[in-house]
Amino acid sequence: QAQLVESGGGLVHPGGSLSLSCAASGFHFGSHIMRWWRKAPGKAREFVAGISSTAATTNYASSVEGRFTISRNNAKNTLYLHMTALKAEDTAVYYCNVPQRNWWGRGTQVTVSS
Repeated sequence: QAQLVESGGGLVHPGGSLSLSCAASGFHFGSHIMRWWRKAPGKAREFVAGISSTAATTNYASSVEGRFTISRNNAKNTLYLHMTALKAEDTAVYYCNVPQRNWWGRGTQVTVSS
């Protein structure tokens, strides 16, 4: 049974940094494209970043381009999102996703506030 477990969320000041992880199990992680999404209260779910199965290709939402970095370690079955220069508008629950299978984790809360 496929499972995605996000971790690393928390409270951070504006301008700060935070790194998220997504531990995958129950499927061949290294064969799948992976994505990060986020959902803020009262807003629709928003694509954040994606990465190909080999990490050769990445793409980002314009709102996070240059501030966030997606990466993966296929040997550890783990997806990462390194976030810098955080803004209040980055506050959301962050989810990892396997788009080909529509599998989702339960999310981790990121709050950016002074």
